[in-house]
Amino acid sequence: MTHPNHPPYLYPGYRSTVLRAPSQELVMPKLGPDSVELTSPVFGHQELHPLDADLTRRHAGEPIGERIIVTGRVLEGGTGRPVRGALVEIWQANACGRYIHEGDQHPAPLDPNFTGAGRCLTDDEGRYRFVTIKPGAYPWRNHHNAWRPAHIHFSVFGTAFTQRLVTQMYFPGDPLFEFDPIMNSIPDPKARELLVSRFDLDTTEPEWALGYQWDILLGDTPVED
Repeated sequence: MTHPNHPPYLYPGYRSTVLRAPSQELVMPKLGPDSVELTSPVFGHQELHPLDADLTRRHAGEPIGERIIVTGRVLEGGTGRPVRGALVEIWQANACGRYIHEGDQHPAPLDPNFTGAGRCLTDDEGRYRFVTIKPGAYPWRNHHNAWRPAHIHFSVFGTAFTQRLVTQMYFPGDPLFEFDPIMNSIPDPKARELLVSRFDLDTTEPEWALGYQWDILLGDTPVED
């Protein structure tokens, strides 16, 4: 059974769930608690580069688009306690709504100065921080005239590879929200709001970048992929 905040595995409006939703009951393997950990990756501070959290400084030139700062805290749902040392990864389209991926061939330009992926570890207060470019909307052929709202994909790892949350962060006031079956697959409208960041003037840096705040509440923030 899924969490009431999370979308169902099968949501016909989101066409790909028809193909990938499980058709049978889950069968739990009989493995010891350490079995998975033997083949799981181990993350440490030494594996992160100082520029991993700044997606605008990876190449020779400046990327095209609106520079933004996205920051917030990873918190335990219910208690609100900060989650320290969690690996947070993001990936996103560029300002024109195009991914650097062979499967994305819609007629929008690629940006040679923007790769669209980053990562960081949360600090002692559970805070993460990324500098990036605001992504554009893009078509996705789910239905007639289908467009995804601007969003950033997030992945949060706990202390083990099996402890992972994958979700998406949206931007406030997007007119595409009501037409997006991925967002609308979340049953509770209040839970949908947990996926929408808020503009924050204190995070904004004068003459440089707009700031957005978005907290991730483990167990409460809806999962998306």
